[in-house]
Amino acid sequence: IGDSYNNPSFGYGGYCLPKDIKQLSSQYKSIPKSLLEAAIKSNFERKKFILKKVIDKNPKKIGVYLLGMKKDSDNHRNSAVSDIIIDLIKLDKDILIYDPNIDKSPYKKCALENNYDVFIKECDLIIANRLDDKIKKIKDKIFTRDVFGIN
Repeated sequence: IGDSYNNPSFGYGGYCLPKDIKQLSSQYKSIPKSLLEAAIKSNFERKKFILKKVIDKNPKKIGVYLLGMKKDSDNHRNSAVSDIIIDLIKLDKDILIYDPNIDKSPYKKCALENNYDVFIKECDLIIANRLDDKIKKIKDKIFTRDVFGIN
């Protein structure tokens, strides 16, 4: 496991790891599995912590910069930020997604904007799971937990 796995960001997500942890946890009912249970609880708590930090900033319009979990990935299936988006929707927050890899927002209550300049202009706060050179230029608007992407 390299440094990229030691970057906590918004918690774990994706398709395989959450499914595998749940499978292991249910498969080994008679074996102590406190590590698996702690991983599930920790991930849940991490996302709630992130949500509270975003809400505490009191933004009018929240931007989400890319839905994918990993850099250069177009797979956003079950990404950690999706849980945060769902919770923000439940709180009736105004959300704008920027992701040129998709043609339509996967969330009914979130607009999609694929013009980067319009996106950064319209959002008060931009959630970025992973930073890249493009988004680092506006770091005063960015909310991230990407410990390796911040210089």
